Amino acid sequence: MEIALGHYLTLKPPAGSPLLFQNFWIAQNVGGHTFLPFGFSGITVNRSGDNIDARLVFPNNEIARSWADQVIRDAWIATVSVRIIQDPSNPNSAQTTLHNYTGQVSAGNWNQEAVILVLNSVLDAVGGDIPNRTIQQKLVGSIPISGNLVF
Repeated sequence: MEIALGHYLTLKPPAGSPLLFQNFWIAQNVGGHTFLPFGFSGITVNRSGDNIDARLVFPNNEIARSWADQVIRDAWIATVSVRIIQDPSNPNSAQTTLHNYTGQVSAGNWNQEAVILVLNSVLDAVGGDIPNRTIQQKLVGSIPISGNLVF
């Protein structure tokens, strides 16, 4: 049994039209997403809640360099849809979404081979600058004052 995975990427600027890419069907436009080879590292969260930033890696070519600086400078929002492709030979075949990841471009760099975008998740309360919330009765109701609970 073969499983084909494809990624669809939407890069949204603060204002204006988004950039739409897919990395599966070479030289084809699928659902408005043009082909651009890229890799997606996904997301990793450990038991303590730390989030390891996701990364998008593009080949260092004229296409990626044409918008990379702007995407990093303006902290665009990136949404990656990871999909199972039912029939890899047919761009119009059924696809099943495994998951969607949305993050904000927080950093990036490039070298001779690759353009790399670092994505921060809104779920990263440990590393991100998110205001703390405290448990209060108005938020959660009555709070037990002992460990002896009777049901």
